[in-house]
Amino acid sequence: MQNAETGTSRRRIEDDRFLRGAGRFVDDIVVAGALHAIVLRSPHAHARIVAIDTTAAATMPGVRAIYTVADLLADGIGPLPCIAKVATVAPLIIPARPALADGIVRHVGDPVSFVVAETPNQARDAVEAIVVDYDTLPAVTDGAAALGADAPQLWPEAPGNLAFRFHKGDAAAVDTAFADATTIVELDLVNNRVTAAPMETRTAIGSFDATTGGFLLEVSGQGVHSIRDQLANDVFHLPRDKVQVVAPDVGGGFGAKNFLFPEYVLLLFAARRLGRPVRWVSERMEDFLSTAQGRDNRTRARIALNAEGRFLGLRVETVANLGAYLSTSGPGSSTNAPGTAMGGLYDIPAIHMDVRGAFTNTVPIDAYRGAGKPEANYVIERLIDLAAQRTGIAATELRRRNLIADFPHRTAMGMTIDCGGFTANLDRAMAAADAAGFATRRAAAQRSGKLRGMGVACFLETSRGAPGEWAAVRFEADGRVALAIGTQSNGQGHETSFPQIAADRLGLPVEHFRLVQADTRHVARGNGHGGARSLHMGGEALVRAMDAVLAKGRSLAAQLLQCAEASLDFADGRFNVVDDAAGRGIGLIELAQAARDAGASIDAEVDSDLDLVTFPNGCQVAEVEIDPDTGVVRLERYVAIDDYGRLINPMLTIGQVQGGLAQGIGQALFEEVAYDAASGQMLTASLMDYCLPRAEDLPPLEVTCIEVPTASNRLGVKGSGQAGCIGAPQTVMNAVLDALAPFGIAAIDMPATPAKIWQALRDAGA
Repeated sequence: MQNAETGTSRRRIEDDRFLRGAGRFVDDIVVAGALHAIVLRSPHAHARIVAIDTTAAATMPGVRAIYTVADLLADGIGPLPCIAKVATVAPLIIPARPALADGIVRHVGDPVSFVVAETPNQARDAVEAIVVDYDTLPAVTDGAAALGADAPQLWPEAPGNLAFRFHKGDAAAVDTAFADATTIVELDLVNNRVTAAPMETRTAIGSFDATTGGFLLEVSGQGVHSIRDQLANDVFHLPRDKVQVVAPDVGGGFGAKNFLFPEYVLLLFAARRLGRPVRWVSERMEDFLSTAQGRDNRTRARIALNAEGRFLGLRVETVANLGAYLSTSGPGSSTNAPGTAMGGLYDIPAIHMDVRGAFTNTVPIDAYRGAGKPEANYVIERLIDLAAQRTGIAATELRRRNLIADFPHRTAMGMTIDCGGFTANLDRAMAAADAAGFATRRAAAQRSGKLRGMGVACFLETSRGAPGEWAAVRFEADGRVALAIGTQSNGQGHETSFPQIAADRLGLPVEHFRLVQADTRHVARGNGHGGARSLHMGGEALVRAMDAVLAKGRSLAAQLLQCAEASLDFADGRFNVVDDAAGRGIGLIELAQAARDAGASIDAEVDSDLDLVTFPNGCQVAEVEIDPDTGVVRLERYVAIDDYGRLINPMLTIGQVQGGLAQGIGQALFEEVAYDAASGQMLTASLMDYCLPRAEDLPPLEVTCIEVPTASNRLGVKGSGQAGCIGAPQTVMNAVLDALAPFGIAAIDMPATPAKIWQALRDAGA
């Protein structure tokens, strides 16, 4: 039930310190005696290291150490793990990934040596003095090309550069569906490689306590417990309590900061060797060359329809570019993740996926906002628009005929969707976007020499991330209540939304609560951020912890008030004796203090075992105008009618969706990590070359939330953090192709840059 706080658009509590410049990011942390590190990175995409000469560099002013892989091996430092669990056809091939290159570099930016000095400039000067003799090798940057017979081989244990093959679905049922089909539509798609490009680059400080033998890593990161576990178990071979990981304020993550990176291993290693803290701040170009990137799939997709335009089967064959190494969760982004959402919001009886993962001489791929769900939704929505052209059925009508209408619905990929209003949202979106008036707007654009297009697309998110979560409620001596939780905010507003939930549950003002997160010293367990999981996984755990607090509090209150527990009513932060003439009762804060005075506590912590998935969804409409003389696309309008279940803070939800939409629009129109095919050099390794959308590129993003609460958690919420990225690419591309349809242009790859559009129009004789 919504009451005072939940459902209210309260401004973010944390913004006060951010706007006053009082945020605490890793680069703001001052550690006495800290040294500074710079990484020497490979200038080659693929090369054998013949020799490394550090003689001159080691004697330069301020230099305290220069490390190579030999130093790591001498200390028994293990390789970075890939922890993805994927049911591949044959065992997943995971080559060893040491924190520094062991004999061969496999992408531009691969770490070769780690220099530690008194100042950043001294470390940088020493890096430039190191002489490395490389024997260059042939490189391959495209996933499909890497699987070719004559491609350069990256790993001896992965013949043909094949890391895995993954199947999901019913291949025989799909064969039958295609045999029975009236129409079969086929399309080749590219999901372009992108990078997260957060405002704050990756940054970390490593410390070692010789007395306890313990490490502390302060990092601009997301999943601190997972990073801690990998460092302890796999890399340093220590008990988990010997490694602590803390993330203060984080200036954006978008998935990429969830993972263990070589620099974090090197910082802790150097801190232990040197007996001093060591800090490292990635430069922007360095971030492009070393932080996990996203997407990069090539897909051939086919859909079968009957004479009435009903979908019978979907076959999807994908080559996933994994980069040079398997990142922490990399294989999951092209297998498990898209598998849950393949087919989108549509009732498709038979679906089959076939995915091949390829090693290439590029930066490793891992989860980027949406992680697989954007790719899955892009496939089905692009196919539907093409099928509409082939069958003559309007694209909106084709969607309407096939949208899931009855719930619960078991998809062909094994997911049970519990609720939704998919058809109603389609109708709402068309009305909100004034689809009826589009023909008039298109004619006006044509008179001014422009091409106008409208794109409609739906999306399905499968949000959960890792199952289960931990939470604790602790009453502090100053009268405040700490909410400790194993999820983590990177700008989503958790310091506001979780206290809103607690305020309603415990009947105390929002200001009484403080959020404790992203610190393995104070948060016992947690699965962090990712998969749009925080509110329904973390919120459920927090509700259970508060229930435990109230149960303990009721028992203690009954003792103090000398009454039966059943006679107590809890409201507005106070236990009251029902129908008591004297008005006996005790407030929760007072009760916590009484417990503390007695050497007891009403604090509680829980491990929630919730493992249910929620299904955020929606329908979105984009309208574009294209200048045929230049190919420039102008996004004129964007309308989203989305369902994220019950809203805790509508303003925060809409803000999250708008941010995701900006990133999805960026992938559709602007962003692409590009490599030179011959040399393997990254061609977009700076913000001069990698084009992020700017405010002037975006119209007002009109987001309306339709609340269809889910029963899968007690808050009734569905995740919203990834949805914009999932819905926008196909919506924008459908609009672009609708504008180009009069010239017979049925396909164009993302990003739809002016150069691509101009060339397509020229090729079409426009």
